[in-house]
Amino acid sequence: MAKYDDASWHYGGDYPDDLPDENAAIHIGMFIAWCIENDLMSDEQKEECSEDIEKVKRREMSGAEYLIRNQDEKFCDYDLNDLGQAFTQDYYMDDKSFTQKYSDYTDDFCNVFDAKAEANGFEYASAYHVEDTWENYDLIKKTIDQRFLEWKVYKNR
Repeated sequence: MAKYDDASWHYGGDYPDDLPDENAAIHIGMFIAWCIENDLMSDEQKEECSEDIEKVKRREMSGAEYLIRNQDEKFCDYDLNDLGQAFTQDYYMDDKSFTQKYSDYTDDFCNVFDAKAEANGFEYASAYHVEDTWENYDLIKKTIDQRFLEWKVYKNR
């Protein structure tokens, strides 16, 4: 089993005192929402969490809420199907040849929301201060969609 991320890794140490622990799941949850939207969840997740997967698809539950409720704040390889695992291993992790050529998810997340803040005349105190909204998901979704297309070309070169 490979663990890609875990909210508990984030809310220790220098995690902002003014935020609830749940905010540590927002960046992970947005990626999971993208995986759900793109049918990259494992058969086990689809069977055990079908109602909540549908809620995410209908935007009645955020990806962060899904992560907390169904995955104990942990994002692991067995949560995804083979295609989801392959993409996530190459894009979510920062030490892969794909991320060295393009970018990794964490850097993209920070860049997207830094640009949003700058365009609106403010600055996020940290990446954990990004709000868990569908509007914000739609911003990062565009970047993940682009990286997924780049990854498909990169893998087939």
